Amino acid sequence: MSARDHIYKVGGTPKRKEDGRFITGNGCYLDDMVFEDVVHAVFLRSSYAKADILDIDLTNARAVPGVIAVLTSVDLEADGIGDLEPYIQANTMTGTPFAWGPQPLLARNQVRYVGEPIAMILAESKTVAADAAELVQINYREGRAVVDGLKALELDAPQVTPEVPGNLCMDWQHGDPEGVVKGLASAQHVVTIELLNHRVITHPIEPRGGVAVYDADTDHFTFHASSQSLHNNRDHIAKALRIRRTQARWLAPDVGGGFGSKNFGYQEQGLLLWAARKIGRPVKWIATRSEVFLSDHQVRDHRAKARLGLDGKGQFIALEIDSVANLGAYIAGSAAGVQTNQYAHLPGTVYDIPKIAMRVRSALSNTTPVGVMRGPGFAEMVNIMERLVDKAADVTGIDRFELRRRNFFNETPIRNALGTRVDSGNFPKTFEEVLQAVDAEGFPSRRINSSLLRGLGVACHIKANGGSPDESASIHFRADGGVDLAVGTQTIGQGHETTFPQLLSDRLGIENHLVRLIHGDTDAVPIGGGHGSSRATYMAGTAIWRAAEEIIEQAAPIAAEMLQADTAPFADGHFRAGDRSVGLLEVATEAELRGHPLNAFHAFSRGPMAYPNGAQAAEVEVDPETGVVQLVNYVSVDDYGVMVNPMIVEGQVSGAIAQGMGQAILEGTIYETETGQPLTGSFMDYAIPRADDLPPLKLGFSMTRCTTNPFGVKGAGESGAIAAYPAITLAILDALKPLGIAAWNGPATPETIWRSIQNAKSISGRT
Repeated sequence: MSARDHIYKVGGTPKRKEDGRFITGNGCYLDDMVFEDVVHAVFLRSSYAKADILDIDLTNARAVPGVIAVLTSVDLEADGIGDLEPYIQANTMTGTPFAWGPQPLLARNQVRYVGEPIAMILAESKTVAADAAELVQINYREGRAVVDGLKALELDAPQVTPEVPGNLCMDWQHGDPEGVVKGLASAQHVVTIELLNHRVITHPIEPRGGVAVYDADTDHFTFHASSQSLHNNRDHIAKALRIRRTQARWLAPDVGGGFGSKNFGYQEQGLLLWAARKIGRPVKWIATRSEVFLSDHQVRDHRAKARLGLDGKGQFIALEIDSVANLGAYIAGSAAGVQTNQYAHLPGTVYDIPKIAMRVRSALSNTTPVGVMRGPGFAEMVNIMERLVDKAADVTGIDRFELRRRNFFNETPIRNALGTRVDSGNFPKTFEEVLQAVDAEGFPSRRINSSLLRGLGVACHIKANGGSPDESASIHFRADGGVDLAVGTQTIGQGHETTFPQLLSDRLGIENHLVRLIHGDTDAVPIGGGHGSSRATYMAGTAIWRAAEEIIEQAAPIAAEMLQADTAPFADGHFRAGDRSVGLLEVATEAELRGHPLNAFHAFSRGPMAYPNGAQAAEVEVDPETGVVQLVNYVSVDDYGVMVNPMIVEGQVSGAIAQGMGQAILEGTIYETETGQPLTGSFMDYAIPRADDLPPLKLGFSMTRCTTNPFGVKGAGESGAIAAYPAITLAILDALKPLGIAAWNGPATPETIWRSIQNAKSISGRT
């Protein structure tokens, strides 16, 4: 049997189908697509974080040869175009509305962050449009900006928008405040930490962009987008344009990464569609890397003060968290909902804490709107808990690993103090396995023998696979013997063209090469939740399973007739009656001849979620003379349920760890405090991980089958980004503990660590 004829089921490791075209340069990304008579768009963006727009002079820009139009909010208003609204507008737990202001597609009278689009220039070439943009003259009156979420809530803080008094979008209390007060009062030890989970930018290799085409005869739009959630974004952009969602077909070719920044709709998408209708020609825009820095949804930026109470035996008895999320200048997509859903979903993470109370506030500021990145909400909570546990170990004198052992949930299913049920997992097991894999027992010897400061950190993680609750899959047997599998979640680099045929092959026994995956097209797939929150395999897999069941039901009576039997049970791709059998593809051919080809479509809304979890460990060396941190060892032992393709899972985990490492050591978005100017606006100021920043990763898996979906899978794309930041940070703190350094803000850059060491020396009087 050749590789082409092989049936790779769940657990197999076929090479990625898509890699052939990628490595030969035959992928089709947005900027590779060719359109006739295309017009190029450039956006003039605000250079102020807070300013009134007094007047705009477009005369010189419009006079440039090759310029077709220069458009502002005046033109939008004349054409009846609306604003972007948040996807989630109320507390997901209580239904209480958030305070929010709409986000205009082009700034109207006022700008609220550096990078906000003010004008759109349309020209025959991108160069001409960029030249014309420089000739637009804007008269501003600069105002006082605020960039810190906590400071934005102070009484004298500048107001970002009048619709949100005091810049406060939400102030919510959750859990059992009275029980926590009593628990902390009775605790033998209470530890307190204050943390900033600093802001970062995701930086997919392919920047955002779009090409809009309008057909005046049918009053229909076609939009080609680099996006990871076509259906949701189409619907919300259509609302802003005040058109029916069925008037727009959204398509995504190959997408060069997303990581969350392409989850939600953006102003530029609506503007391109509007402009295509206005001028009657296709309109194209691809973001520059500078625009990625200024306008892509940024992530994290979360402050928290937390207290953990322990009894005399080191048992956790109460947890209190008071946090402020900085949402930026507008609520983008579902970002405000993260605080009441993901962040509040598993407080306490994998630890059994009987009393939990949270206060969660979200604030606007004069910064780029915040979106989502791998593990939104869950990453912030895991960081809080793991930092608390290590500090509690210092206070109580109990070994930090032993303290974790005493407080894990020991068996699943579990239900935490706030009612969340986790169906599967073995937290003590993954923890012990990661300690063994990193050789925690041998660490003291390695520390003594190191010429540098050496530290070890461990972080336990858990999250829920959520995202959009709706998904679909359809299966169609073609006359040529192939099978079309259409799903509503799209690939953005995860390998779906390989793994989704494995799911179908596992269920129906079809050779993988016969399966053609269809995705990234809102006309071809009527219902879809896109890709986010590691939902793809769980959600699409469930839809595929159920659609496959319908195929079997349709085929069974035909197979029974072909076998001249009353019934013909199905297994491993064949229907059987006694010692006779007929393959599903043969039945499909017969169904086609009868004029009733095998087809199935299944749409569903999810119930319980899946919960990937595990533990990851980092070992670092810190040079006290330079402040340079080197990650010398990284180990993970994670539970992703049944792995469809372990090779692809390893790739997903490795990439997520790299992003978590980037936040820990390299990446941090900085705004000038008074003016709101971003100081990290290019790769000259903002570092992302390179290959030589990471040691060889040691990845292990400890599977418990998920019970909330038929394939038993759990998402694998986010855990590394959740766990790596606290694991590496705790390792650095462990290395610096002899110097008395307990905390710093932002990434552990050489300058940050060097200054921390110098300050510690000055305090202690050492040289």
